[in-house]
Amino acid sequence: MKGQMWPIQSELKSKRIKWEAPENQIAWAYMKQLREKNKTRKIYDINPYVEVYQFRDNLYGLLTENCDGMGDPWMYLTVGPEKALLIDTSYGLGDLKGLVDKLTGGKELIVVNTHDHFDHAYGNCLFDKVYCHEYLAPYLANQHAHMWDYLFDAFGNNIWLEFDRADLPKFRRYEIAGVPDGYTWDLGGGYIFELIFTGGHAAGHAAFLDRKNRILFTGDNICCDVSGCGSVNTLRNNGPHAEMTYLSVYRDNVKRLVSRMDEYDYIFPSHFMNNIENNLMPNILEAVEAILANPGKYDYKQVTYGKDRNAKNERYFKFVRGFSVIAYGYREG
Repeated sequence: MKGQMWPIQSELKSKRIKWEAPENQIAWAYMKQLREKNKTRKIYDINPYVEVYQFRDNLYGLLTENCDGMGDPWMYLTVGPEKALLIDTSYGLGDLKGLVDKLTGGKELIVVNTHDHFDHAYGNCLFDKVYCHEYLAPYLANQHAHMWDYLFDAFGNNIWLEFDRADLPKFRRYEIAGVPDGYTWDLGGGYIFELIFTGGHAAGHAAFLDRKNRILFTGDNICCDVSGCGSVNTLRNNGPHAEMTYLSVYRDNVKRLVSRMDEYDYIFPSHFMNNIENNLMPNILEAVEAILANPGKYDYKQVTYGKDRNAKNERYFKFVRGFSVIAYGYREG
């Protein structure tokens, strides 16, 4: 589309065919500037599908292009004194494990998931063990060898992103370690990461707090494009703990995050803009509270259809002061 989403210049092996939906102007402008001008950006021969950015002395952002036409996801790698921790695994394109080992110098690696969605957890099978919130475990257990098939048409052609199908992982079972809210990992010398349950976007959605760097990794509940963080009175699925996708659950957990703002300075979402100051969090809470108080008083509404073009989906949107929008499900009447 001329004049909207001008292509980003990149040397990645993957090439965009089409988008499922256009991103908003703020998100796209940020990513274009970052990906074309950031001086820390590197692409390593060991995995030509990942752009690597150094955001702190020991924090790397690993960016891959989304295989199904939605927003490109971040993975985050923190290298501690003794161990390293990787947040999310995207689709697993290329030698992700080899790239991570190169960046960490071969340190013992802890892998965690914010949630189970395609662009965050389909690379899990490259690793022996993955941690997640305990509500997420049954969803990850449903992964299988054909879960990438939807990325191709009936003739085997790539639909949204051009890449070599042979570069996808070979599926294998891995250990899924479901842990409770508040669970911590020590990367050595008291360098602590904490899992904080948030719900909303997915039944077992979690954020992760890097207490040393004072960073909160928020997954998909916060995004400068669209924050999809739950439904008022409809459930997205019938799976285990589906009630945790209610917006009220997310609201209660945002209250906790607001009360703990003295523990983190910056927010790193899993898509688009990151390194956001923590004073965004009260604005998120304000918007969620306004939705729950009067869900019918939305700023705008959209009707979309699933990738099979048959599943109708109505979404409602509320602006977040100084930021973007919250998308939520709601049954009117």
